[in-house]
Amino acid sequence: MLSGLLFVLIPLLMGYMFVIKQALWLERINQSCGHLVVVILFLMGMSLAKLDQLGQNLTQILTIAGTLFVCISATNLLALPLLDSLWRPTVKAQRVPLPLRHMLTDSGKLIGSVLAGLAVGLVVVALVPTGLFWVDAGSEFILLLLLLLIGIGLRNSGMSLKQIIVNPKAMVLALVVMLSAFPGGMLAAWLLGFSWNQGLALASGFGWYSLTGILVSDYLGPVIGTAAFLNELLRELVAILLIPALISRYPHTTIGYAGATAMDFTLPVIQQAGGNQFVPVAIVSGFILSMAVPVLVVFFMTL
Repeated sequence: MLSGLLFVLIPLLMGYMFVIKQALWLERINQSCGHLVVVILFLMGMSLAKLDQLGQNLTQILTIAGTLFVCISATNLLALPLLDSLWRPTVKAQRVPLPLRHMLTDSGKLIGSVLAGLAVGLVVVALVPTGLFWVDAGSEFILLLLLLLIGIGLRNSGMSLKQIIVNPKAMVLALVVMLSAFPGGMLAAWLLGFSWNQGLALASGFGWYSLTGILVSDYLGPVIGTAAFLNELLRELVAILLIPALISRYPHTTIGYAGATAMDFTLPVIQQAGGNQFVPVAIVSGFILSMAVPVLVVFFMTL
């Protein structure tokens, strides 16, 4: 367990030590993270190509992803509305048309990366059956580099420890998201025949589909890793649709359901649909969940 946690924590902490003030360099780091995610997802697709009975595995992937999505979403959405009953917004949310097509296109590119990797992998396997021996080692190396850059990005995101501590609503929201996801993960594990700790690990993605899929693949193989990726991706897509429709009545439910993406990908949706009043809670809760994902996934996987 300790070696698995160190695998994640060392590059994250090393990255977190770097303070970068030049906006250009931060932009390049963020772009590099995006490029590395695409590369790793492409390699994940190539790993799928090495599996026997691929058609049966694709059915298994969809079954696992669907079960995880239904169970975890259900327990999250049962708990989060309780916060909205306690915390009433002081300003009514506004309604602004949102560029959903652009956001959905970005998600589609990531799915396309996995499918492209699968197609290339199938061709390589057909020509040279042992031609993909390097894929797993290559994925681990790129993952280490990605975690290093993620640590740099988190340190230079403008979010200080003081800003997190003095926002108790965001801390409670993040905690409720975590604690309510765990029963859903354990229920899904029971239905799928997984161990309880695997269920908790799969419930700890909190919407960060790229990193969750990569980490799970590293421990449980590309089938379950791809299912974890699809589960978290589907969560984000549903959040994009729920936020404009429900944020006026259930702001903390929709922000919490967005999970780790509330600090980046779904933040524009939250801001445009709900107004600036929800931005601080979204950023801090998303930041806390983002920090928790790699630690919790690896911790539960190595129990």
